[in-house]
Amino acid sequence: MLRTPACSLMLRARGTSIMQSKLGIRSGAMMTTSATTRHKFIVYAPDMTDEGAFRRRLGVRQTHLDRAKVQVDKGVIKVAGAMLTPESIESPNADKKMIGSVFICEADSLADVRKLIETDVYYTDGVWDREKLVILPLALATRLP
Repeated sequence: MLRTPACSLMLRARGTSIMQSKLGIRSGAMMTTSATTRHKFIVYAPDMTDEGAFRRRLGVRQTHLDRAKVQVDKGVIKVAGAMLTPESIESPNADKKMIGSVFICEADSLADVRKLIETDVYYTDGVWDREKLVILPLALATRLP
């Protein structure tokens, strides 16, 4: 079938109309992309090393986990967990000593992740070392689990 430029233009116009219909865009409305791209971020949050840090961690741990679950359910926290000492894995019976936290988050901006972290009870109650906290954009080489 031979297509003239006018025919191609009409087919593109029809395709746009069909696409607009599927997307719920009114005829005559400009098509724009209003959805923002969410970015991945890595968060490295080591604990304070003073004598009371581990006790503070355990004291607010359930609150931290409950609030983190809300962010997991919202799709913000993709992967998270406690960092352990190397001795924690030397034997099956070894004590698991938590020394910090690691997250992979998905958010609109670095500021959004920083706000999430700075309102976490581990941050506000002095569990995480604020001076060593790192939040950076992340380009994944693999898919998240």
